[in-house]
Amino acid sequence: MIIQFCGLSGSGKTTLARAIKELLAEKNVPVEIIDGDEYRKELCADLGFSREDRNTNIRRLAFVASKLSKFNIVAIICAINPYESIREEVRNKYENVKTVFIDCSMNELIKRDTKGLYKKALLPATDPEKVHNLTGVNDPFDLPLNPDLVIHSDMERADESAQKLVDFILSNYQRS
Repeated sequence: MIIQFCGLSGSGKTTLARAIKELLAEKNVPVEIIDGDEYRKELCADLGFSREDRNTNIRRLAFVASKLSKFNIVAIICAINPYESIREEVRNKYENVKTVFIDCSMNELIKRDTKGLYKKALLPATDPEKVHNLTGVNDPFDLPLNPDLVIHSDMERADESAQKLVDFILSNYQRS
């Protein structure tokens, strides 16, 4: 099973992935988190943030996920995954792919601003510190058309979101 997260920076993707990995371990369900930030440092270090590079990034992460999935490991692609077209491509290319939208209001994302990115993206255009390609602010993010599950990380407690996702995974997981 492949779970492809999509959601803006700071929405809680990594936090949620870590929580469900622990919860599923208690049920002897193997999980591997394919974290976009981590993989960008190694496997995808050659990529920038153009649309083409973002799509290549997701293709690489999905390929890794597909290899793990063949061994009955729940592979969670934990990345912003901003474009509907690439999410659909992954869904069509590999078996048992589920899209989970981690939704969070912009106001809450700005409050969290875990990486300081929103602050920099909202700076005046002339500021040398300005971030010009922050997904959801000054770079596109396609809302998923038909996600299999939506988590509202700004309206639910983290443990509620994690349990909701664990229940979803268990209802769709096929042990071999």
